[in-house]
Formats: sequence, C-alpha cells, structure tokens
Amino acid sequence: MSKSAVERPVDQSQQTITGTLRRQGQHLMTNWIRELALLPAIIILLIIGAFENPAFLTEANLITVAQLAAPLGIVVAAETLILLTGKFDLSLQSTYGLAPMVGAWLIASKEGQGLGTQWNPYLGIAIVLLIGVVVGAFNGFMVIKLGFNAFIFTLGMLILLAGIQEGVVKGRTVYFLPDAFVYLGSQSLFAVPVSVWVAALIFLLAALFLRYHRVGRAIYAIGGNTEAARAAGIHVDRIRIGVFIVASVLAALAGLMTAGLDVAVTASQGNGLIFTVFAAAVIGGISLDGGRGRMLGALTGVILLALVTNILNLLPPSLSQFQTFWIDAATGLIILIALGLARLIGTERG
Repeated sequence: MSKSAVERPVDQSQQTITGTLRRQGQHLMTNWIRELALLPAIIILLIIGAFENPAFLTEANLITVAQLAAPLGIVVAAETLILLTGKFDLSLQSTYGLAPMVGAWLIASKEGQGLGTQWNPYLGIAIVLLIGVVVGAFNGFMVIKLGFNAFIFTLGMLILLAGIQEGVVKGRTVYFLPDAFVYLGSQSLFAVPVSVWVAALIFLLAALFLRYHRVGRAIYAIGGNTEAARAAGIHVDRIRIGVFIVASVLAALAGLMTAGLDVAVTASQGNGLIFTVFAAAVIGGISLDGGRGRMLGALTGVILLALVTNILNLLPPSLSQFQTFWIDAATGLIILIALGLARLIGTERG
C-alpha cells in the first residue's frame, strides 16, 4: 500500500474533526449571542433610568424592582421548562392566583374574608403546593396522554380556574394572613428580600439541571425532535407530564410570594400575567417550537421587562396617567423586535 493511500484517510478524518469542531463553535457562539443579546438593551435602560429619575439607581429602588420581578421570574422559569419540551401552559396564570387564594381562604378568619376554619398556616402552604401538583398533573395527563391541544385545553383551564378563584371568595380580597403564610414575600435576608433569593436559586438549579442532568438534556431532545427522542429510549410522556407538574408547583409558589408581598390575596391576582410571562420568555430567546433556549436568556428577559416597567412607573407626574398604556405598548413592541432578531440570527424556525 502506498504512503499516499495511508495518509488520505488520516487527512479525511482530520477534516471531519475540524468541521465538527467548527460547527460546535458556531453553535456555541449562536447560543451566547441569543442569551446575551439583551445585555446591551439592559445597559441602555439603566442609563435611561438614571437620567430620567435620580431615584432609579438607588439601592432601595433596585431591590424593589427585584422583589416585584421575583414572582414573575419564577413563572417564567416554569413556562420555559414547558416550552423547551415543545408544549406550553396558559393556565399557569390561574394557578398563580387560585392556589394561594384557596390556601389563604382556609387559614384566614371570617373578619379577613376567609372561611373561618383558621387552619394552621403551614397546612395552608402545603395546600397551595398541592393544588399546583393536582393542576399540573391534570393538565399534563390531558394534553400528553389524551392528546388535547395544549393551547385550547390550557386556555380552558385558565378560564375555569380563574372563575373558581373569583367564586370561592365572591370577588373579595382575603387578608389578616399569618406571618408564616406571607413569609416568602414579606421578609428579607441580609437586606435582600427572601423572594429574590428563592427566585435566583430556582433559576440557578433549573439552569444546572438542564445542562448537566440526563433528564434536563432529555427535555431539549424532546423539544427538538420528539420521535427521535422516543427512538433513543427517552420516556417522553413521563418527562413531559413531570415538567407540567413542576411548572404548576412553581406557579403556585410564585403566587404565594405575591400574596406575601401584598399581605393579602385578591380575587384578581394573576390577571394578565401570562402575556408578560410569554413576553419575557420570547425576548429571552426561548423558542416556542421547543428545544431551544436557556434559563440565562429567560432571566435576562425578566430583568428587561422589570426595568421597562420601573422606568415607566417613575415617569414625571404629568405623564403618570399614560403609564399603564405605555407599559403594554412597550411590552408588545419588545416582543416584535425580539422575534425579528431571533429570525435574523436563525434561532426561530419559520
């Protein structure tokens, strides 16, 4: 055998390895671009906020922004997990409101618009999380096992649960809640709200889980190509249902935080939340087709929307009457811009 015949396979092998490494490098670069694309926008918002109002960059205001964004961030993390599997759950909004409402109703006195049973607050917290488990398991079973359309079914659940939330307390607000029940949303640790610590921990654990745990990697595989994931021996249905349950529990936990922040649970808690949740996920680079996006990107989406809301809330009094309208318009505009950028850099399928 000639020397050139021996060298040819070696050269081809080196070219294959080089091509693979190049593609992996390009994929990694695309991921970083997608995840960090919002950083320049966040920096610009910080500069705008500082010029608009001297109070914007104060420690007190930034802590307030983080505290208000923490419950939203947890629901965004929850929805992100579902989106990565190629599904979604609109009813997280109502779980966010109903679960703490039922818990508060069972532990509050009649003077506080509760049932008057005044159960132990820790039992009330357990009921909040249990409702999350039940709703998530039901949604997962109906969508995954019985094949209901995720959009239509979870939209129906959103309306049903919201109606139950209103009906349980006849549209009233439940208050006079025990300290233990409102702890997550009302207390601080090392001068930082407990809710912020919890939200940061959830994002960190979710990010590590998705990157390093086999089930986390399976979630990406399922969202990327469901049939290929099945062929690879991944328990697709089991994982998807499990994700629905985890997401619903996280939504209930976020609702408990908001109840603590307000030291009450209103009959309208959560109204309109799901639009902001999807906005944060989409602008954070989470693909609605599944299998693409990371928790870091979702977190930057939450931060961006929180800063926009805060800046608009700090507008001069003469413009205060327009704040709500501009917040809605800004959120919609940001989503459209994010979708355009996603298409340009190839992170969203047609």
